[in-house]
Amino acid sequence: MKNYTYILLLLAAFAFTGNHAKAQDYNPNYQIAAGLKFGGYENGVSGKFFLDKTTSIEAIAGLRSPHGLVITGLYEINHTAFNVEGFRFYYGFGAHLGAVGAGYYQRFNGDKQLYTSSQILLGADGVIGLEYVIPQSPIAISLDLNPRIELATGPFFDIAPGLGVKYCFK
Repeated sequence: MKNYTYILLLLAAFAFTGNHAKAQDYNPNYQIAAGLKFGGYENGVSGKFFLDKTTSIEAIAGLRSPHGLVITGLYEINHTAFNVEGFRFYYGFGAHLGAVGAGYYQRFNGDKQLYTSSQILLGADGVIGLEYVIPQSPIAISLDLNPRIELATGPFFDIAPGLGVKYCFK
């Protein structure tokens, strides 16, 4: 229960650090980015595309150990963070779909789940995080939390940290 309290406090802190800039004043620094995403459960490739100055969509194709693949799609709202050019706070929601083979899988609360056969994964996702585009560089680095509700093999709640490194295209 302590972990959930700390996570809620962290999420609240992120929520209050975002500068709710007007859409015409916000510059996302890039239109599209592609890179790698390292998460608590899956590691894989990601792509992010800005629909306008403050909204983006992100897709992640992650491999899950010992044998699995999960595709996640997220709709994100972006705001300038800390009044620093290239630093943004983002939050959003989406869904995931995937499959895993037989084996033990770690959960957020420390429990291990045993699947004796292949399983379909399907659920709702959230995201809250910070991203920084390195000045005069096409590289963006992000750190986020991804809460999700697994419906197909659950229901149960998990949350995973994520670290992303992306190459940005104008």
